[in-house]
Amino acid sequence: MSFSPGHLASHPLPPGIVGALGLSGYQLLVDVAGVGTGRLGSHAFLLVAPEPDPSLLDAGTQISLHQPRLKDETEASAFGQLAAQLGYLRLSGYRLALERAGLRSKVSLVNPATGAIAAVIPDKAPGRLFGGGASAPKLLAAVRGLPAAGPPPDLESPELLRQVLLALALRDESIGGAEAAEVADRALELVRRGGGMDPPAALEAAKQDRTS
Repeated sequence: MSFSPGHLASHPLPPGIVGALGLSGYQLLVDVAGVGTGRLGSHAFLLVAPEPDPSLLDAGTQISLHQPRLKDETEASAFGQLAAQLGYLRLSGYRLALERAGLRSKVSLVNPATGAIAAVIPDKAPGRLFGGGASAPKLLAAVRGLPAAGPPPDLESPELLRQVLLALALRDESIGGAEAAEVADRALELVRRGGGMDPPAALEAAKQDRTS
């Protein structure tokens, strides 16, 4: 399984879905391992590209957890952090199984070691009655505690390694979205310099460099 950097930017939502949902002109805010966040005004949603499978027809990028009315910017940032965490888990070996639900899709996060479903992302964000259900902040809290399914992908590949580091940076609440790419690039330099530093340690070191 391999997603090149900028995969979602080059594989946007199909025009028919964008038009039907009134999302023309949406911004792609996060793009890691085929998982991203889209934003248009008060709308926020996840974008998920199916995992490469030569035996299947390419179903194209799909939309999940569509929320037409964001509560505030804190809730909006949770979408970006959730996308980054899902991208990181995908890079570590988890599978994202998509199931169409009309114009949108449900996403199951599957642990490859056991086949168990670790979390389910609904096609639409639920209403706010009775506590709001599976909102982006609640889903983020649930998947943030999941361990990686395996070691990071080939650390000799700068492209894959940068995606891992970018995912770690984007999900970190102490790093602003605009700074994430810069911190990830600095962490990439530290890993490639040698010394046996793993991605989380490199990211922490890059954060320290930023504040020193």
